[in-house]
Amino acid sequence: MKYVLITALFLGSVFSLAAQTTAFIGVNVIPMDRERVMANQTVIIEKGVIKTIGDAGKVKVPKNAVRVDAVGKYLIPGLVDMHTHLLSDSDEYPDYIAPDELRVMVANGVTTVRFMIGTPELLSLRSRSASGEIDAPTLFVASPHLTGREQGNNFVVNTPDEAREAVRKSKAAGYDFIKITTFIKSEAYEAAVEEAAKQKIRVVGHADSRFVGVERAWKAGQQIEHLDGYMELLLKPDAPMKGSVSDLYIYQPDNWKSFDHMDEARIPEIARKTVASNPYVNPTHHFMKNSFGRLRTEDEIRAQPDFRFYPAKVQQGWFDFYKKNKMINTVPLEKRARWIELREKLIKAIHDAGGKIMVGSDTPEFMWLYGFGVHHELVALRESGLSNYAVLAAGTRNGHEYLGSLNVAGTIEKGKRADLVLLNADPLKDINATKDRVGVMLKGKWHTHAELNRWLDEIAPKIASSYIEHKK
Repeated sequence: MKYVLITALFLGSVFSLAAQTTAFIGVNVIPMDRERVMANQTVIIEKGVIKTIGDAGKVKVPKNAVRVDAVGKYLIPGLVDMHTHLLSDSDEYPDYIAPDELRVMVANGVTTVRFMIGTPELLSLRSRSASGEIDAPTLFVASPHLTGREQGNNFVVNTPDEAREAVRKSKAAGYDFIKITTFIKSEAYEAAVEEAAKQKIRVVGHADSRFVGVERAWKAGQQIEHLDGYMELLLKPDAPMKGSVSDLYIYQPDNWKSFDHMDEARIPEIARKTVASNPYVNPTHHFMKNSFGRLRTEDEIRAQPDFRFYPAKVQQGWFDFYKKNKMINTVPLEKRARWIELREKLIKAIHDAGGKIMVGSDTPEFMWLYGFGVHHELVALRESGLSNYAVLAAGTRNGHEYLGSLNVAGTIEKGKRADLVLLNADPLKDINATKDRVGVMLKGKWHTHAELNRWLDEIAPKIASSYIEHKK
């Protein structure tokens, strides 16, 4: 059989079968086992698994292989989003759009995700993804969130017994983690942690500064999201307030006055204690920074490539929110800048202390859409002072280390699942290169940039038109 040389630009859906043998020819591999680039390699994929990695001049390409001309391109592991949600998780969008939502993630190079508030529908999607029924990332699903107040899709837990029962139900249902959010009394929180240990399921989520707090979460070994509660740790002993800007308390303008009473000297110790408790930290920094710190203009929002996925009613609702919200319109810009500065110093200090920073987008709220949001977070971590390699590790191997799946994905090594992204430029020189994709390989199925763009063009109007307007 004659070899067929087909550039990545023209590869079509005919080659989407996982059984297809694919060869990336002459590619620069960034394996993410350590900081290095393996130049001019040929990588062969068979049956969804990396079969061969070797010098392009020496590797024999199977005659039946689809050959992707990757000279001058860069191959990285698929990206991981450790904190995301779906629009269809809410009752404002139908469940049937969920597979398309997952394809939006794949189109952006995201091949593994952790959903942070679970639903039965997400558990079903996890199974459908695993079986290959849908083109979707590998899914991990946290439980419905444990909270002290009714907030939708939750377990309200105000007593130790309620907390234990919520953990048992979540474990029995098949969720991968126990998600903690807000207003949980300390005794209920500790009961949930104790029961989770018995059930052998990990606790993740918020550290409500008024009820649980970071130090209690540290003691429990919880994996903390958003840097919740960390600003309170920086308050000076003589500060006239105990609360700062964490979680829901971000909306209270008076809390922003706390930035006049911060002690930066505490940051190294806080970083060391964080790493000693649980080194895996998911700051969701871009979401926090650019939703509450550096505010976007309406023109900036309209220029976003993900803007078209939101229905006009939702778009206008967020524009109105920015115009009318008291906190948004009263907190001085210098307070916001100080908040961003302290968050970034914490992120850098935790990394320098040996922490494992992870990428989480916390999309699709505030008109930041899943998939696209991962690339924003990569840039935000770079702006926090992490090297390009450290940022790429945050978006690839670190998440798999935490999930316990590094043996099957997260680096480019022989025998691992072929979740890969082919880039036009080197992300170790400029992390923005992750946005410039030649194509994405998902579980051994190769999708070109042209095909992925067709997905996005087809999906955007479907999602935007699916919005369900409820009468009040």
